Amino acid sequence: MHTTPTAPRLAGHALVEALIAQGVDTCFGVPGESFLAVLDGFHEYREQIRFIAARQDGGAAFMAEAQGKLDGRPGICFVTRGPGAANASIGIHNAFQDSTPMIVFIGQVASDQRDREAFQEVDYRQMLGPGTLGMAKWVAEVERADRLPEYVARAFHTAMQGRPGPVVLVLPEDMLTTPITTPVLPRVKPAQAWPAPGALRDLRALLMQAKQPFVIAGGSGWTGESVAALQRFAENWHLPVGCGFRFQDTFDNRHPLYAGDVGIGINPKLAQRIRDADLVLAIGVRLGEMTTSGYTLLEPPRPRQTLVHLHAGAEELGRVYAADLLLQCSLAGAGKALETLAAPPQVPWGEWADAANADYRANQVAPVVEPLDMAEVMKTVQRLSPDDTIYANGAGNFSGWLHRYVAYPGLQHHGRTQLACTSGAMGYGVPAAVAAALLQPTRTVINVAGDGDFLMTGQELATAKAYGAQRLIVIVVDNGTYGTIRMHQEREFPGRVSGSDLANPDFAALARAYGWGASHVARTADFEPAFRAALDSGQPHLIHLTLDTDVITSRTTLGAIRAAALQRQART
Repeated sequence: MHTTPTAPRLAGHALVEALIAQGVDTCFGVPGESFLAVLDGFHEYREQIRFIAARQDGGAAFMAEAQGKLDGRPGICFVTRGPGAANASIGIHNAFQDSTPMIVFIGQVASDQRDREAFQEVDYRQMLGPGTLGMAKWVAEVERADRLPEYVARAFHTAMQGRPGPVVLVLPEDMLTTPITTPVLPRVKPAQAWPAPGALRDLRALLMQAKQPFVIAGGSGWTGESVAALQRFAENWHLPVGCGFRFQDTFDNRHPLYAGDVGIGINPKLAQRIRDADLVLAIGVRLGEMTTSGYTLLEPPRPRQTLVHLHAGAEELGRVYAADLLLQCSLAGAGKALETLAAPPQVPWGEWADAANADYRANQVAPVVEPLDMAEVMKTVQRLSPDDTIYANGAGNFSGWLHRYVAYPGLQHHGRTQLACTSGAMGYGVPAAVAAALLQPTRTVINVAGDGDFLMTGQELATAKAYGAQRLIVIVVDNGTYGTIRMHQEREFPGRVSGSDLANPDFAALARAYGWGASHVARTADFEPAFRAALDSGQPHLIHLTLDTDVITSRTTLGAIRAAALQRQART
């Protein structure tokens, strides 16, 4: 590590040095002429760090966001100015809503051309600027080359501390070609927050008064040790635990205290259980629209239940709900803090907790659907896949089968096993899965995608092939429609379909054109042999599933939704 001024080198090279000093060995992006000096730095230090060139900037940003989820330190993305930044903004927004640490470096026009609307010039402070509902935690333009290492270190601090999230650094082209002697700074370690002792005492008092408590855990920033401690806290107090929307690997789904996922398509019995709880302990989760079922499980601004909210970000506490107790705590220490609470010899809610798990297990049973049963498909995927498999998905109704029928191990066992976007960004799953396969090549990675979802970023199959991804399987659920939109159309305007039908390619043939293995499945009985062959191949493989459009969710059909809507209209 440099501690004194070094020999002059281009600022673009110093930026790559700074990333290496932060422990980064892989970056994602799409090359651009605005940061050629950085690309040359990647060549200079190619034995220490690699640049993965994606096929579209949005895909690159999703890859970096997945990197942040897997690693807990910022994922790194480079894109060029104007169109590159605009494409990448979807990944920045995803990282913001998912509280994922990420740093996006955007090339910029030369300093002497600023404010002339030069080629592809954009003011990124205005475009991506921070705020309560912004896209990034911090956006800065590095105007002085000698301060570049300082900005990089601050970007890492900002991305990881408090509520994690994305940071954007803008790099003028001429700044990057300026020689500097400034040393890079040491590896950043985020500051950790711990609840006040009095707050923990108050939490214990509320638990002692409860008769029907419920825990909702999730969010970004957990470590394996903290999740293991959270599990011990739940065991000590015999607390039922649900996981927030698309954070299902926060608590081992196979544990007898697990109650299910609290998100879209929630088990109706679980939803009622949360409404009936007298104490809700929300640990790490943002209490947003998806986790609260449209702000109905907990009614704002003052819930009927006693509410305790623990979160890493002070700005999140009290944002929507007037909770009875607020605790600011880094999630890396949250489980350990809660574990210090001494439990009584017995609690009065033992049957309540056991019933919550029984409801979860009963929710795994589904009626048989012909000719292709998605519940059986997902159960087969889990039964045959290694325990440390990483599951990725984008947005769409298809994900409901994955979330309902796959049991995620807690991340204390294998690290993150779920890569899913709480922002609801279509196209997330393929790039996230590609990133996971490249970053953790010894693990199996499975992406479940809808037909509309897949075609948003399906070109990243080329990226996977180019960089040697191996244990990667993509399962495309093709029902010929934007399923979520079609479902809502039938619910609100039954029988009046517009814009949601899709004309799709032969996905298996498309995958073969990218050099992938591929197969097509239309019947349940054919899925297991196709999936076994994909696993055994050790190479990227796509399985194209064709599903009847009427089979729209894991709980109902389009026909049933349409009939209910028509009956409702008739009554009114």
